[in-house]
Amino acid sequence: MDQFPIPAPEFNGRSRAVDAGNALEWLRQGWALFVASPAVWIAMTIILLVLIFALGIVPVIGALAVNLFTPLIAAGMLHVCQRLSNSETPVVGDLFIGFNRNPGALIMVGVLYMAAMFAIFVVVAFLGGGTAASGLAMGSPLGFVLAIGGVMFAGLLSLALFVPLAMAVWFAPALVFFNNMQPVDALKASFGACLKNILAFLIYGLTVMVLAFFAALPVGLGFLVLIPVLAGSLYASYRDIFVAN
Repeated sequence: MDQFPIPAPEFNGRSRAVDAGNALEWLRQGWALFVASPAVWIAMTIILLVLIFALGIVPVIGALAVNLFTPLIAAGMLHVCQRLSNSETPVVGDLFIGFNRNPGALIMVGVLYMAAMFAIFVVVAFLGGGTAASGLAMGSPLGFVLAIGGVMFAGLLSLALFVPLAMAVWFAPALVFFNNMQPVDALKASFGACLKNILAFLIYGLTVMVLAFFAALPVGLGFLVLIPVLAGSLYASYRDIFVAN
């Protein structure tokens, strides 16, 4: 006989399809979360950029560390979004809460991401790079055309392989952090949710590209605003697609 209280069932990653126009609403909500506490957001963004720059100076290990810690930092920014949504006052230290709450699973998301990126690099180098190298080795106009074709093929193949990876990683930190999902399950659920809402994410991606262009104009200072807005839009899309079931 069941004993009360009966524990709630584990979240299975079920998602829903939303209207394509919701993509713009995600960004609008991201802006609303930013203006709710701009000083904290800008301070966290500066810290984040400094950390990325400092780690980037370290050869190889720095790049690995950035990929490993990105889900942890993403969890911190999502936590700030949650606190603001609950009318709480966030602090800069919230950025690092992922290091204390479920850090192992979040780091594993980073490990799986790096492994997938390495696999993509190997495949692209073998198929596209091999064709380009063979063309250059021919030392003829036909070989040059073949080399150009190899480079173009490598670029298209990289895009074709990276997009599904980005879809799998998009919601993974949120699902691990908020719903305690296992990394592989979170990646699967994220990919399925993005695939189900592919048109909304196409609109979102194109809009972000335009915003990034304008953010880069004032010596890149616009990213101090755009990065928090994107974090807020990620939280809004997570709430819209997963929590609203």
